Amino acid sequence: MRGDPLSGVLDLIEIQGLMSSGFAVDGSWIAQGALDHPLKFVAVARGRARVTTDGCDGPVILDAGDVALLNHRSWLTVRGGPEDEPPVEIDVTRVGFTSLEEDGADVVLGGHIDLNPIGRELFTHTLPPMGLVRASVTDTPLRDRLVHLFDEAAGGRIGSSFAIRQHGQLLLLDMLRVYIHQAEIPPGWLRVLTDERLHPAVVLMHEDPGKPWRLETLAQAATMSRTSFATLFRTAAGMPPLAYLNRWRMLLAQRALRAGDDSIGAIGATLGYTSESAFSTAFKREVGESPLRYRSRVRSQAVAAGSDEPLTAQEP
Repeated sequence: MRGDPLSGVLDLIEIQGLMSSGFAVDGSWIAQGALDHPLKFVAVARGRARVTTDGCDGPVILDAGDVALLNHRSWLTVRGGPEDEPPVEIDVTRVGFTSLEEDGADVVLGGHIDLNPIGRELFTHTLPPMGLVRASVTDTPLRDRLVHLFDEAAGGRIGSSFAIRQHGQLLLLDMLRVYIHQAEIPPGWLRVLTDERLHPAVVLMHEDPGKPWRLETLAQAATMSRTSFATLFRTAAGMPPLAYLNRWRMLLAQRALRAGDDSIGAIGATLGYTSESAFSTAFKREVGESPLRYRSRVRSQAVAAGSDEPLTAQEP
């Protein structure tokens, strides 16, 4: 969709939400364990839960529709029900997805977010140790999305795997939309992509990255003076506008080198470089290795990792 640079970035970083467990339980309960994925999430579809993890002060309460995003945490404890009763231990590595039929039960889902290396570089530093997405202060249907996701996972109906993937992607988008308006986002890609004042200029750079954009032209698109635009952009992105443009070009180049068979010169020409040599020099300065070396390395790593196999959620 034209005029939507955030969607383009989400495609570029190949973001995926992968469900790994979910349970409905009544009474007092606890689920805990080590985390072995950098970006995890815990969501409450119904009821309430108390979440504790390293690097955070005390438990955080999640109500129906709320989600906790865990960024590079090492352990997690989730507890629900009366605090004055001994809790039943839930083994999330074995529970899978249980039925949603029991009235009054707490319904909790867990999973992780997969990003490619570009995505991890761009977005993980914008999240705190625990980011909270509160459904109660937004019109986004987070709770309904969670209930549908759990229902598909527990129901075992035909086509459920496809439905879970689609609901998972939409859940991530809902979470991102809510988080943008609830949190103080540090300078970086997420902040500049969601700044309405900079939006016209960002759209130009994203939709036509090969054009030799000038600072004056971008400032005019944002209806600002050159100085005001440059200052605001640096505050939001953490870098000047033309440095951001160059970074965007290099991210597109990395995707083309990973996934396509176009020549180095053709990729560079698409991104506005007048020669293969100029492109190779810019790429090596930004990425740390030549385009040819990068393509060879990432493809060898993909073969070794068996990345042609479909991704599945296997971890708790």
